[in-house]
Amino acid sequence: MSVQFVSSFAAGDWIAPSSGARSIASAITGDVIATAGNDALNVQNMLDYGRTLGGPALRKMTFHDRARMLKALALHLREHRKVLYSASFNTGATQTDHLIDIDGGIGTMLLYASKGRREMPDSCVYLDGEAEQLSRNGTFMGRHICNPLQGVAVHINAFNFPVWGMLEKLAPTLLAGVPAIVKPATNTCYVTALCVRLIIESGILPDGALQLVCGGLGDMLDHLTCQDAVAFTGAAQTAQKLRANPRIIANAVRFTAEADSLNASILGPDAAPGTPEFDLFIEEVSREMTTKAGQKCTAIRRIIVPHSDTDAVIEALSTRLAKIQIGDPRLPSTDMGPLVSLDQKRDVLAKAALLATEADQVFGNREVVSVAGADPDKGAFVSPLLFHCATPDTATHSHTTEAFGPVSTVMGYQDLDHAVTLANKGQGSLVASVITHDTDVARALTLGIGAFHGRLYLNNRDSMQEATGHGAPLPHMVHGGPGRAGGGEELGGIRAVKHYMQRTALQGSPDMLTAITGHWHPGAQEIDAETHPFTRRFGELAVGETLHSSAREITLDDIEHFAKFTGDTFYAHMDEEAAKRNPFFPGRVAHGYLLLSFAAGLFVEPNEGPVLANTGLDSLRFMKPVVAGDHIKVRLTVKHKTKRNADYGEVRWHVTALNQDDEKIAEYDLLTMVAY
Repeated sequence: MSVQFVSSFAAGDWIAPSSGARSIASAITGDVIATAGNDALNVQNMLDYGRTLGGPALRKMTFHDRARMLKALALHLREHRKVLYSASFNTGATQTDHLIDIDGGIGTMLLYASKGRREMPDSCVYLDGEAEQLSRNGTFMGRHICNPLQGVAVHINAFNFPVWGMLEKLAPTLLAGVPAIVKPATNTCYVTALCVRLIIESGILPDGALQLVCGGLGDMLDHLTCQDAVAFTGAAQTAQKLRANPRIIANAVRFTAEADSLNASILGPDAAPGTPEFDLFIEEVSREMTTKAGQKCTAIRRIIVPHSDTDAVIEALSTRLAKIQIGDPRLPSTDMGPLVSLDQKRDVLAKAALLATEADQVFGNREVVSVAGADPDKGAFVSPLLFHCATPDTATHSHTTEAFGPVSTVMGYQDLDHAVTLANKGQGSLVASVITHDTDVARALTLGIGAFHGRLYLNNRDSMQEATGHGAPLPHMVHGGPGRAGGGEELGGIRAVKHYMQRTALQGSPDMLTAITGHWHPGAQEIDAETHPFTRRFGELAVGETLHSSAREITLDDIEHFAKFTGDTFYAHMDEEAAKRNPFFPGRVAHGYLLLSFAAGLFVEPNEGPVLANTGLDSLRFMKPVVAGDHIKVRLTVKHKTKRNADYGEVRWHVTALNQDDEKIAEYDLLTMVAY
């Protein structure tokens, strides 16, 4: 087998490994398959390249432009994923593992592409929260906005997910409008490098948006500024060392860490042997022990069960683990492949030996492992190892030592308070799972352990058919945890995008805020286009364009007819004396939905035109009751426009209903689709 020279991609050029490169061995055979690393990389040039070329190009694009870019990129990678599968086998990953790493990474990028189009504006400014009125008459307002950082995001990734680990950070970074320099773990960098080459050669990204370092970063962190960011995944000790870099501290460089942790799974006291929850628990734990050979930051390391069920859990887990076929990951029959390297194997066995000083090994063999299709002495193969800690209150290694492989420890609890204490001994974890059908148990454990965990996964017979699994961090939800887990957050939908943006409090007049944000604010200039706005196409409408309707009187006959026609005969609309006893009403009042209907009648243009559909109504508030004899009128203003495709766009209208005294009676946003 020829040795692959894994190049870095720096300042627009592919740079081959230098004389100081490190050899990389196949996890299956132990043979050297690649070499990576270049001590001569000019890190300052790389940073400048991203800051001066990639950043400006990305910032010129709107969020929707960048979302479309992500979608095109993800679809391109999906088309070429088989070459990534082939390369990834040598990391020890099985085909099932590929679905998590490669397909999971592509899926994450697609989700961010979708969220970027649905949840972010088609502009360069992101609005964070609602406007705040800072003055009595509304002439001075406040709004929080987010702008992309004007530096570079440095992504330092772990070895276990060479594709997902890159894409889950890259997607929100690019969506924010920030270029990235990716540094994968050297052991599996050849897979990441192949993925980056596919991205670069696609031509989808602007120049400078993505660079790659295979090998060490050199002194790159010493050149970071307050406009740069670092996102790290890996060992807790490494995170602490990097975070302590003097330049990172001095410049307050954003540093997000997602570190290893002693994740737990708790079996509820109701989930006794024979229940669906017990069987589910055994399935979840065994899967988390063996997927990716246990090399997952979310893998279950501590199995916390009722003391009375300890023996049953050990027996059931042992039976299930005994069926796991260990072997060459390229074989369809293989359930679990090798660890990533022989060094990792030595580390896992050394950590397992520490666990054995205070726990009994109840399954597995640290000396001999049966392997199908490969030499167990040459590859990094290990057996699943299950321990039982009978003294979890006094144990230390069971709560502090992570063997990053197929290793886990069973420990018993006396009651829920004891289970909480044991779970929290991990001093901060990425995830804990609770398997129970008892809602009181789930609530007590959530309140007890929530502050120590970034994610809580609750599962039982009702949700198990569709649940995604203890170890699967979903892009919709935050991934990270306190304390030992690094204290950072990744993913979580648009939350992750904002990690690479600066939130700024913007204060000024409504006209200023409207001009900067592209959203009309009450009190800002109104545009009289003379023709009815519903007769104007999407491209013809201007933000701030306003229609003032004529007035209509609300009569008692209107109220009674609406009540009988709709069946809404609530006493406040029909019984004068009962309504007067209500502290909110002066007597019989008009229905809120009658007011909405009449408001629509006042501003709608009935003839066929470019308005295609009413798709929603947001932020509805009724502010003052309307009684018979009152008059209502409407102000309809184009608040914001979002292009959806070549045929139509979404127009958000600010609707204010007023009475004869110009007092607000209702306010809301109306969403319509308007032909382009």
